[in-house]
Amino acid sequence: ITIGLAIVGDGLLPGSTPHQVDGPVWHQALVVALTAGVVVLSYRPARNLLSRHQAMNAAFDPLHLVNTYGAFGSITRVRQEVIVEGADDLDGPWLEYQFKGKPGDPMRRPRQVAPYHLRLDWLLWFLAISPAYGRDWFVPFVTRVLEGDADTLRLLGDNPFPDHPPAYARATMYRYRFTTGAERRATGAWWDRTREGELLRPVRLEDLR
Repeated sequence: ITIGLAIVGDGLLPGSTPHQVDGPVWHQALVVALTAGVVVLSYRPARNLLSRHQAMNAAFDPLHLVNTYGAFGSITRVRQEVIVEGADDLDGPWLEYQFKGKPGDPMRRPRQVAPYHLRLDWLLWFLAISPAYGRDWFVPFVTRVLEGDADTLRLLGDNPFPDHPPAYARATMYRYRFTTGAERRATGAWWDRTREGELLRPVRLEDLR
């Protein structure tokens, strides 16, 4: 049972609803003016958001009150992915290491992982843009994979060599795109990918030490 109380004189009257007192007129006017200002300043950022030539991290007013924000100044329109593979023999078969979030197997549905940040997957996206991003960490990563390092393998989504590490590892670059509706219905694949080249030639553990 809920009973409303209102102050009457020095007492309380059961069953009444408190009366909300409006703030001063100057305060209401200030709120309306600020709201109108934000709406006006938001016009150009909103137009930019819908533009085919969207600018990121751009300032649209000298006070920097309402602007666009993005992690980068521009985003690539082509999706390239680095696929890490292992094999017991140089002639194969080569088996792919799957990651927790980034595209790999074209049949696997894209994952939603936010707000958790998959740092290794993120770094591999940078590596696909430019191999220079992996100068300090990618070869050590492949070395740990060939060693069967448990902490490193826990960062991956799937280990195709659960019983022993592979004798060889390599990294291949692929270009990915989403399948069309017709392709999805015909093949069941979420991605279509095209091999673009070799990022890391087949190596053994001895080659990296």
